Amino acid sequence: MSLFGRFKKKKPEQEPKEPNAAQSETTPEQQDSPGGGETPPTEPAVVEAGEAKEPPAALDSPEIRQPEMEPHAQEPAPEPEPQPEPEDEPKLGLWGRLGRRLKKTKDKIGGSIDRITLGKKIDDDTLDELEEVLVSADLGVETSLKLIEQLRGQVARKELNDAEALKHALRKGITEVLRDAPQAPERDNQPHVIMVVGVNGVGKTTSIGKMAHYFSNQGRSVLLAAGDTFRAAASEQLTIWAERVGCDIVGGQEGADPSAVAFDGVEAALNRGRDVVIVDTAGRLHTKVNLMEELKKIHRVLGKKLPGAPHEVLLVLDATTGQNALQQAKLFNQTVPLTGLILTKLDGTAKGGVVVAIAGEMKLPICFVGLGEGIQDLRPFEAEGFAEALF
Repeated sequence: MSLFGRFKKKKPEQEPKEPNAAQSETTPEQQDSPGGGETPPTEPAVVEAGEAKEPPAALDSPEIRQPEMEPHAQEPAPEPEPQPEPEDEPKLGLWGRLGRRLKKTKDKIGGSIDRITLGKKIDDDTLDELEEVLVSADLGVETSLKLIEQLRGQVARKELNDAEALKHALRKGITEVLRDAPQAPERDNQPHVIMVVGVNGVGKTTSIGKMAHYFSNQGRSVLLAAGDTFRAAASEQLTIWAERVGCDIVGGQEGADPSAVAFDGVEAALNRGRDVVIVDTAGRLHTKVNLMEELKKIHRVLGKKLPGAPHEVLLVLDATTGQNALQQAKLFNQTVPLTGLILTKLDGTAKGGVVVAIAGEMKLPICFVGLGEGIQDLRPFEAEGFAEALF
């Protein structure tokens, strides 16, 4: 029997379900196409241009494709429901969000504690294993040893009986290490000058833009000095941030003297009565001596223009680099006296323990941490909140 004849046989069985051939022709294709629901049922011939190769089948039995299409028609039904996380996330609070995003670091520390204490009593062997966990989570050898020694004393006094007690004691020890670092300054100078340094690729310019947004939300007027004249389009990138935030910017030509741009930025802030000046500098490898010397010059020029400036020298570090971030902090600190740190990409690494290592070994405050890509995702650091988020 011909194909056309077989269609003729099926038609009497299916016709009662789909009396309107035009609607039946439109419905399957609307379900296939993302915009199908908005296509008027009077235009099926235009939508179905590809079906014109078999006019007899389309005319005699428009429902012939329906048995194949029905499973596809039902697939989109469950999809509107998933992922309420973006709506719930603001309700969690800053460090609740960080706790969710610090999953890798949490698994590294909290999950390992559960593993090494399962079915065991807390003793010296357990603490030896925990020491390895802390070092591998980039808390650093020195800081890890200090924390373990505190825990050994508590074990000797039989104060740690289970995993939860051990986590609580470790969380308290981490909080104390973070608190021992000096606090960020009050930023009450007029204007308050912040010099920002860091290697290429750590998110320095982006962090400056987010910092400007943070200060603007506090009601402070901000001026940016585009001192990164070394990298192509760096000034344009900072200009975009200035427009987005709604603050002033002073820049120079590509290849210009960055210390001159920093000088002009402070001068403009004094003339315009701005509250905060944030000076960008060229990203550089901390091993390049000539580029590091340039930072000293910018630092000197700022001090000549405004006594006491820069009031802060903030180093931007990529948390995903772990112990390398600690080495960067040490070398930059030898060139210009660092007053604090900005830690970016903290939400996507298993090496979040480097925060504790830097605070413990460098005795520098963590001023801001980056928790995501949004303009509001650079926030002031809180020792208690961070320690809580780790567990």
